[in-house]
Amino acid sequence: MLNFSAGRPAKIRYLSGSFKIISDGDHVLCAVSGQKIPLSQLRYWSHVLQEAYASAELAAVRYAEAREKGLI
Repeated sequence: MLNFSAGRPAKIRYLSGSFKIISDGDHVLCAVSGQKIPLSQLRYWSHVLQEAYASAELAAVRYAEAREKGLI
């Protein structure tokens, strides 16, 4: 079976505790590192900032930056 979304980034609406796929793809990019995150491995995101993170450590970095800027 062909997978037309392979290799394409997905568009995601990040919710509190879950996410909704808006446009098909097989990965998202980490907002801090730019690393590809396969959707099956997506564990960290911010519903407030609407962005994904590759790890808890990178999420903590972004949250610290956002607090300094008054975004959250």
